Amino acid sequence: MRQSKTVMLGLCVVSGLIAGEWLRPAVAGQGPQAPTQSSARPAGQAAAKPVLRYGSNAAVGRTFTHDGVNLYYEVYGSGEPLLLVHGNGSSIGSLTAQIDHFRRRFKVVAMDSRDQGRSGDSADEITYEKMTDDLAALVDHLQLGPVYVLGWSDGGIEALLLGIRHPAKVRKIAAMAANLNPSDRALCPETIALIKSMIDSTPATVRETPQGRRELKVVRMMLGHPNIDAKALEAIAAPTLVLASDHDLIRDEHTLEIYHHVPNSQLCIFPNATHFVPFDDPALFNATVDRFFREPFVKKDRIEDALKSWEVLKKSLE
Repeated sequence: MRQSKTVMLGLCVVSGLIAGEWLRPAVAGQGPQAPTQSSARPAGQAAAKPVLRYGSNAAVGRTFTHDGVNLYYEVYGSGEPLLLVHGNGSSIGSLTAQIDHFRRRFKVVAMDSRDQGRSGDSADEITYEKMTDDLAALVDHLQLGPVYVLGWSDGGIEALLLGIRHPAKVRKIAAMAANLNPSDRALCPETIALIKSMIDSTPATVRETPQGRRELKVVRMMLGHPNIDAKALEAIAAPTLVLASDHDLIRDEHTLEIYHHVPNSQLCIFPNATHFVPFDDPALFNATVDRFFREPFVKKDRIEDALKSWEVLKKSLE
């Protein structure tokens, strides 16, 4: 059993999970559950204050059905709506640091993607387009109107697709570590090799379980999807912040390709960071995205705006 757990943990790390969140009930369609605690405690000691677990909060958790799939979501805070979208094989809980931060100013909406977390399983192949349309259906279900969107990894892909497929539903987009295709022109070769190795080394005892089949279905998607033409990004009208790290799973050149094809875009590369910077350094990551969402979008001209700054600089030296 120890070997099976190790292999499946590796799969989840590669597919974008925060290590440790992979432990789920064996029943497909259910996500992580809060650990149980013993009711026994020393006499006179107050009961510990319950810890809020995003993604496993019965007080706010709701479901709705789209395309025959039961989808689980949670809503926090008030203000303008912000849609948070998790990565491959993950769930709402992986966005804990982002929910904690953004719920102070936004109405934060987060959903477990189909075949992941507490959402139900789909009968056929899973694609980014289907998951994107699920998100659009959630926006309609909650009557949110145009939303801010922050997506990480697979969520970044879906954020871009929302701008392409459902432009009227999007106000601003922040897409962290997205890719347009599964080739070695987009993903680092080591990333592809690791994904294949993890899949191939999964024991039959894991493959034959409902949870194992569920995990593998989602991870295998990364080897065949997405398939987005870079020119399709030119249809995105919403201001878009393209983010990645300098040691990401995505090629630097590919992130630049995305940035250059989105008309109203800004670029951010986090230094000395990996694919997991939203988890590793949430203060930096959240502040960067928050600033983009808060400030009016202004498209800079590399010559005109540089000259304006030069003139201000010269005057400051007089």
